[in-house]
Amino acid sequence: MLSWFETSNIALGLAAFATLANAAHYDVTVGKGGQLKFDPETLTAQPGDTVTYRFFAKNHAVAQSTFQNPCQLQDNGIFSGFTPNTSPDVEAPTTFTITVNDTKPLWFYCPQTNGNHCQSGMVHAINAPATGNTFDAYKAGAQKAATPSTPPVGTLPAGGLRKLHIDVGFNGNLMFNPNNVTELVGTVLEFEYNPANHSIVQSSFDKPCQPLDGGFAAPFFPTQQVHSGVTFEVVVKDDKPIWFYCAQTTKTHCQAGMVGSVNAAATGDKTFDAFKSLAAKAPPSTIPPNTPLVGTLKVNGTIINSVGGNVLNTTGLDPSMVGNVPPPGSNYSPYVGGMAGGNQPADYGWAPSISDDAVEFLQALQYISNALVAFLFEGFTRLSSGGQWAGVYPVSITQTLGSLTAQALIHRKTYSDSLQHYQKPTVSACQYNINASSVDEWLQDVQTILTLSISAKVDTMALAATNDSWLIPALATELGSEARMSAVINMMQSHFAATAPREALMPYQLAYSYIANKYVASGSCGDGNKEFGKVFPTLTVKEKTIEPSSGSLISVKVDVPSSSTGDHWIAWIGAWGGLQYTPVDVNGVATVPTSLSGHVWMVLTTKKDLKARDIETAAVAGPEMIWTTQQWGSS
Repeated sequence: MLSWFETSNIALGLAAFATLANAAHYDVTVGKGGQLKFDPETLTAQPGDTVTYRFFAKNHAVAQSTFQNPCQLQDNGIFSGFTPNTSPDVEAPTTFTITVNDTKPLWFYCPQTNGNHCQSGMVHAINAPATGNTFDAYKAGAQKAATPSTPPVGTLPAGGLRKLHIDVGFNGNLMFNPNNVTELVGTVLEFEYNPANHSIVQSSFDKPCQPLDGGFAAPFFPTQQVHSGVTFEVVVKDDKPIWFYCAQTTKTHCQAGMVGSVNAAATGDKTFDAFKSLAAKAPPSTIPPNTPLVGTLKVNGTIINSVGGNVLNTTGLDPSMVGNVPPPGSNYSPYVGGMAGGNQPADYGWAPSISDDAVEFLQALQYISNALVAFLFEGFTRLSSGGQWAGVYPVSITQTLGSLTAQALIHRKTYSDSLQHYQKPTVSACQYNINASSVDEWLQDVQTILTLSISAKVDTMALAATNDSWLIPALATELGSEARMSAVINMMQSHFAATAPREALMPYQLAYSYIANKYVASGSCGDGNKEFGKVFPTLTVKEKTIEPSSGSLISVKVDVPSSSTGDHWIAWIGAWGGLQYTPVDVNGVATVPTSLSGHVWMVLTTKKDLKARDIETAAVAGPEMIWTTQQWGSS
């Protein structure tokens, strides 16, 4: 083991992923029911957990102190900013969320001096010790603390996310709610769309219903769903007034009073009411041709950088996408592109012609990709809200899987676009045996298909280099994405993210054989089905011998088909350049090369020392993926 690299330190990345996957969220009310109280007053949280504070009457804040000096904001301490609210029972639209970074105690109080809230016992703690500096001791210290508490009203938030939620089309009415607020610099304005078809556009005071040059703008979004999950976020950058409107011309929303303001003057000639009166007389509303501008548009947490105009189409991951090949020149919806982090390239750099070999490469990759899309979509559906596995992982991990699914769709379109460009047949999707009864089984299937896809790409890139070099960048630029997919799945399986310095090279014919044998329902691929070589029987591993202290795989016992006679070997296909062979004895036992790491592929052959691309010619069974070990993971 490398002396300068402790396993505990190396595993920090895996631990961080586990922290994210298991992060909890807590809500704390501040002053609910008119009480000078945080509820709960104390809670225990782990690193990565988040806490959202929700404010009630009359004007509270959350401030961090040291244990020794309650009621005084500590240096670089967390502070929410004061949040006025007239209701003791309905929370303010503004919230404040912090992320817990470690398990050290955090001490909080309300610094409101009108009534001396902190000295009246309005304090709160996260991870307070059970002995010594306890919460009760902190509260007792606060009740004796000097006045006034700090910081004063007007101090800006720090150390967390202050967010004002604004409903667009509140209760089906032509209004923003709230529509006239005072907010602190640094606050995030979160607009959420409601029925039926609204937009959010910034204007000047003098020209309501017309876009402000350099201002924010969010597209029209037709929906019938209350709390649609589509949001638009803008940061308050200074204390100047912000004016905005809905640009919908049907029923003239802006002129009908669907306008809003942040930090408008309470008196004078530029109040919210004055802006609303001007809007009522304004000419027809307009909206910039391309949105979003300045702010951040999200669909269920997924950032949408562009909608290709000023109307948002949220056609997401529809089941029909699994089996349907989009026509040439078409794009998936901006939602899918947003989930994937981008759409297919505008220019593939196609050559004037394509070789017959390259046609087969693309068809084989599409065959593999069809299976990957189907498995990713099925798992994402089961893990999403209302699905069979809903709640197994937090929303952030499920959304990541949604992004992986969208990326797989974009990759598959590389093959179908190219084949259609050259007027060559695409490969129909099949019906797949997705029989996973648990998340773990599904993860293993996805990891297997991902590894096959990566390995087959490496093979086809090498084969295409001479006659179809245009294909190299189109495929090579997908490898990074698929490697990251594999890393995510590895960590979800409690394996290390990167287990080898290079990818394996798997002959695409063997990748096809594995998928056809294990996952494809017989006769389900339709008339357009194409074969890419022989379909070999499953390589059955009957026993594994594992070294107890390290967890390393030492040997395997395999089932040798009775129809195959003579000597046999296991071809171990690891990282590129790491192909090795070990003999299979009369009992079907083969040793595992000690240099292997992570997932590797096994193929039962009747010859040894073949190059990877020639293994198919002597294969008897397989391939089969197996986990060996993480070399530095033991001492």
